[in-house]
Amino acid sequence: MRRLFDEELDELDNGFTEMGILVSNVVQQSVDAFINHDRQSAQAIIDNDHKINEREINLESKSFEIIALYQPVTSDLREVVTILKAVSDLERAGDHARNIAHATIEVKGNTRVAEIETQLAEMGHLTTDMVKQAIQAYVDKDEEAAKALVTVNDQLIEYRDRIMRASYNEIATDADVLVAAMNYNNVAADLVRIADYLTNVGEWIVYLKTGQIIELKLMK
Repeated sequence: MRRLFDEELDELDNGFTEMGILVSNVVQQSVDAFINHDRQSAQAIIDNDHKINEREINLESKSFEIIALYQPVTSDLREVVTILKAVSDLERAGDHARNIAHATIEVKGNTRVAEIETQLAEMGHLTTDMVKQAIQAYVDKDEEAAKALVTVNDQLIEYRDRIMRASYNEIATDADVLVAAMNYNNVAADLVRIADYLTNVGEWIVYLKTGQIIELKLMK
């Protein structure tokens, strides 16, 4: 029975890691599509969004099945619960990547601001790195790496605030940038929301290690 449980848990664990990698890739692709004005890539992200949703459903179903069949306790139960909870945060992060793809299509053909797009590209890379860090923290079961995610979240908030100020300044001097500037603000906000969800994943990793449910933003 224990061998079967371990095999099921390994399968669940690997599925969660694979979903994290998929979300990381989609976040990067969505930002690249926005910066490169690539409507075709953006549409592909929108069309394939169901793949992330399907992974979430499969992992949730697998988690409930494991709990029902094996009734795990202590650290085993915490691992299943961590995946059950964190997978929802990954799916929501994927939703915001899809939002960025929609913004790519909406802003096409409007006056754009290269300097702000450079900042968005940097912000996007930092967000993608944060997804990777969160997944690696889960793989390593690294409590300290999980807690460090909140620092990246703070950096992304600073990026968002700078982009918003720059966008409003551009609107004040050139009304033609209005559509692009509002989309810049939306994309920056989506990237921060992705970071929020990855911070939640970090909190579940801490729970996995300690059994304690915490709020990382309150511990700064």
